[in-house]
Amino acid sequence: MFSSPIASYQQISIESDVRGADPHRLIVLLFDGAERALQQSIERLAVNDAKGKSDSIVKAIEIIQSGLSASLDTEQGGDLAKNLKALYDYMASRLIHANIHKDANAIREVQGLLGEIASAWREIGVAGRQNPDQYP
Repeated sequence: MFSSPIASYQQISIESDVRGADPHRLIVLLFDGAERALQQSIERLAVNDAKGKSDSIVKAIEIIQSGLSASLDTEQGGDLAKNLKALYDYMASRLIHANIHKDANAIREVQGLLGEIASAWREIGVAGRQNPDQYP
């Protein structure tokens, strides 16, 4: 199941974090996972590991589409949610391009976009903890 005790510990740690997380923290965990997968894809591309690169890109796409994009409520979220959904779709298409064409620049582009959204999301969490009456 796990290749090493360290991998086992990391998996258990992640599972524990997910079980005890509030909705905001779950989104942060999705961003973290996508960012890790993107970094791994660049590292694997650099050493010409085509399968590893592809697996990492597919993982990032799954997190972006099935996690981040799927969590959006486009009815209540209005234009912001719709714009984020369109941006997540764009990221997925850029990652598909990156996978096919071995394009590290496309992966870095997605890293930058995702990083900006993740940073804003994390700031919302900090502001919510500092002013809990403002954020339901």
